[in-house]
Amino acid sequence: MVSTPEHITYFPENSIKGIPLPEKFTFPFFYEPHPLTQIAAEELQHYLENEAGLGHNFGLIKNQPGLVIGKMFGVLVVQDKQGKLGYLSAFSGKLAGENLHERFVPPVFDMLIENSFFLREQYILNDINDKVKALEEDKEYITLKQDLAICSAQAEQEITAAKQQLKANKNARKALRQSQIETVTQEEYAAYDAELIKQSLHEKREFNALTLRWTQLIDEKKTAISEFDNQIEAFKNERREKSGALQQQLFEQYSFLNQYGREKSLQAIFSETVFGRPPAAAGECATPKLLQYAFLNGLTPLAMAEFWWGAPPKSEIRKHKQFYPACTGKCQPILKHMLEGIDMDENPLLHNGGEGKTLEVVFEDDNFVVVNKPAELLSVPGINISDSVYSRLKDRFGGIEPMIIHRLDMATSGLLVVAKTKEAHKHIQRQFLKRTVTKRYTALLSKVIEKNEGEISLPLRVDLDNRPRQLVCFEFGKKAITRFRVIERNETTTKIHFWPVTGRSHQLRMHSAHEDGLNAPIVGDDLYGTPANRLHLHAAHLEFVHPVTGKTVSFKAPEDF
Repeated sequence: MVSTPEHITYFPENSIKGIPLPEKFTFPFFYEPHPLTQIAAEELQHYLENEAGLGHNFGLIKNQPGLVIGKMFGVLVVQDKQGKLGYLSAFSGKLAGENLHERFVPPVFDMLIENSFFLREQYILNDINDKVKALEEDKEYITLKQDLAICSAQAEQEITAAKQQLKANKNARKALRQSQIETVTQEEYAAYDAELIKQSLHEKREFNALTLRWTQLIDEKKTAISEFDNQIEAFKNERREKSGALQQQLFEQYSFLNQYGREKSLQAIFSETVFGRPPAAAGECATPKLLQYAFLNGLTPLAMAEFWWGAPPKSEIRKHKQFYPACTGKCQPILKHMLEGIDMDENPLLHNGGEGKTLEVVFEDDNFVVVNKPAELLSVPGINISDSVYSRLKDRFGGIEPMIIHRLDMATSGLLVVAKTKEAHKHIQRQFLKRTVTKRYTALLSKVIEKNEGEISLPLRVDLDNRPRQLVCFEFGKKAITRFRVIERNETTTKIHFWPVTGRSHQLRMHSAHEDGLNAPIVGDDLYGTPANRLHLHAAHLEFVHPVTGKTVSFKAPEDF
């Protein structure tokens, strides 16, 4: 029998008076927080501001000890069996290296409980790590590698010098033969040539002996080093096998409930996805923890929300106290199971935001067409929505295939050039690839920035756990460069021109929002900032060489914000 839930925080009746209950559960991957989740989040944030006992450095207090790690927190508005309203609180991952903290629901599986199989195996893995480290730092091993490097360099130097000497001596003997052939008798020349051949054979033997000496010496050192290498590799293989087995065991221990009481392991959930196996830290996010606790304790989930607390990570866009959707890579497969049969808000991403909006034709000839795409209209058909610039132009061309050269994000408005012939497509596409096309965007930033102009260079790659979001990544990211110039400052916003030198996905949005960029999200950016009536980003100017006339053509479309 499940006892009364200890981690529920009940709302004071006066704080929620007159607020209607949610009609449907929150769609976790795109939502506006319900008023009840906003109240819950404010209460939790107040607790975090005044609770020093968590022992976690969120990066909000100067000179606080410990590694700075901001965290995603979640709240779940629930109704108990008596109909009383409250909320549950959770954090993603761990706080101060611990799973259990007062006020917060426990993890789906606590790998840190005393004498757990995880900790036992972790001790073994740590022991293997220590052995690998000891071998890699062994003085004899380090000395052998240094000696090998010195020997190899000396061998290469001496053998190269010997080769050069052999060649020089060979050329000298050739010259001597030429000089002697006309001045001595045939018998004398034969004897002289035999002596030169003898010298040549002697030099080759000396060279071979030199090569053999260095080969034997280097092989001896390689053999001694390989004894260490083999031990290190054996330990690494053992660690790899044990780590894989431990991870598999963990995947089976994480078992998720839904409203019907049906359980499903992490491994079973992700075996049905294209990945085939769970990503790292799957099941540790806030929303699955919250739902698990609710289902275990007979609580009815009504609405959820997640917010970021603390300093942002270096790679992602995260703003203190701002609400964010659940992640797609780790949470979407889990929540598909956990929310089975629960009536949810409509997925806004299935709604055609471009419906009823006009696609303006700015210019058209026999080679290409330039259009002014409205915000929320797709450039090309999507998985669920076919209405797009492509489909509308195909209708306009009477079924002739439009040839897409470049794209704009669905939320971005502005100029697009689309080819009507293969020749025009190839010609203009080559200009895009060579970066000779001039593109200028206008944006409204959510803050007043100080710089008047400049250049941003932050490499980008897709967030594999949370598509389509992008990450700043100096190791694997692709080069992304944006030039900018401020054209107007208002009381709380900045109007700006962007010239993207490269054309990465979400480049202007990331370079605006990231703290190492302008640290000012574009107004209405629901991925990296705060939602509004639209994303205030517009492709206002486009200039390239006409594929037939060879003349520069320029097009403009003013922004409507």
